[in-house]
Amino acid sequence: MNKVILIGRLTRDPDLRNVGNNIPVCRFSLAVDRPYRANGGQGEATADFFNIVVWRAQAENCAKYLQKGSQCAVTGRIENRSYDKDGEKRYLTEIIAESVEFLSRATSGGAAMGGAGVDEFGKRQPIEDLKPIEDADDDDLPF
Repeated sequence: MNKVILIGRLTRDPDLRNVGNNIPVCRFSLAVDRPYRANGGQGEATADFFNIVVWRAQAENCAKYLQKGSQCAVTGRIENRSYDKDGEKRYLTEIIAESVEFLSRATSGGAAMGGAGVDEFGKRQPIEDLKPIEDADDDDLPF
């Protein structure tokens, strides 16, 4: 069985391109934290980096709603391939995504950001800095 489930953050903005018969493909890199115990028993963390490939409509959604730092869950399969560059054979391992779940909340501008809130410059604000809405009326609710 070739099945992979990853939860991590994008290390760069997604790259959307069209290939073949105008089929969208989106590529991005995902950093996944991996905690471990050092020799002294101290908790340490490192990250593993994975190249993710997403196809068709989901590729367009990833390019639209994800950005560097966005958190997402990817389910897919591992694929190894090789190619020649400058006469030298190179190997590449990628995760071909079957599904991508966006775990960061989207901002009003359409870009995804994790955390509590975003100020007008796109900088995240901690939860404790957000003020509750005091003027909210039950008649204003859409449900």
